[in-house]
Amino acid sequence: MDRLWSPWRSEYIASAGDADTSDCVFCKLRDQPANDEANFVLHRASYNFVVLNRYPYTSGHLLIVPYEHVGELDMAAKATTDELMDLSKQSQTALREVYRPDGFNVGMNLGRAAGAGIAHHIHIHILPRWSGDTNFMTSVGEARVLPEDLATTYQKLQNRF
Repeated sequence: MDRLWSPWRSEYIASAGDADTSDCVFCKLRDQPANDEANFVLHRASYNFVVLNRYPYTSGHLLIVPYEHVGELDMAAKATTDELMDLSKQSQTALREVYRPDGFNVGMNLGRAAGAGIAHHIHIHILPRWSGDTNFMTSVGEARVLPEDLATTYQKLQNRF
C-alpha cells in the first residue's frame, strides 16, 4: 500500500497531548468560547460541544466532544453521555437537512490502539456519506477530495443547533 503523507497533521496530533488537560486540543477549544467561530465550534450544550473536524473525511464531518476531560467512555458521567447521544442525534438531523446524505458513519475510537488520534479525551465522529462517495481518489489514490472549505461548512451548519 502506498502512503500519502500529510505532514501538516503532525502538528495537530502533537498538540492533542496526552492525559494533561493543558495540552489537550479539545480542552483548549472548551476553554475558548469567545473564539468559537474561528475554532469552528457550532454549538455548546451543558456537558458537550459540537465542532467541525479540522481534518475531515467528508464535508460536514462533526465531532461531539465532552467538556469533561476523560479518556474512557465508561468513565464519563451519565449526564455527559446522555447529552453526547442527544447531540449525535441533533447532528444527524442537521447534516441530513443541509447535505442530504444517503447515510452516516457515527463512531468513537477509544484508545490509541483503536485509532484515537486524541486518546485521552473521548469524542464521537459523525460523518454524512453518499452512495458512490468512495471514488478513485479515495480507493486508489488514498486521498480525499472535499468540495467545500471549513468556513463554508460552518456557515451552512451554524444555525442548525
